[in-house]
Amino acid sequence: MLALRRLFPATGTRAFSTTSIWRNASSASSLTEGEKLIHDKLKSRFSPSELLVQDVSGGCGTFYAITIASDAFKGLPIVKQHKLVTETLKEDIQGFHGLQVRSDNFYVISPC
Repeated sequence: MLALRRLFPATGTRAFSTTSIWRNASSASSLTEGEKLIHDKLKSRFSPSELLVQDVSGGCGTFYAITIASDAFKGLPIVKQHKLVTETLKEDIQGFHGLQVRSDNFYVISPC
């Protein structure tokens, strides 16, 4: 139980071991093979404005964190958004230990 408390502190925040650098959806440089596979599938299916795929398993490719923003999610509840992402990755997910998906359809408003 103590190990779980270290991973999920009482503050409600989640600890992940990788950096949180956004990659533009059109850029897939410096991705691992697994990250690139996921990135390419999601990019072709959703044409996202923002997409971040991270192997958070320490490099073994069994746990991925995905953050995606796309107009395809506009008006859909979060559960439906996540279902669309997992359906897109259905074949790949079978070999995963875990998957974290964060999705949104936010828009960047530039000042006039």
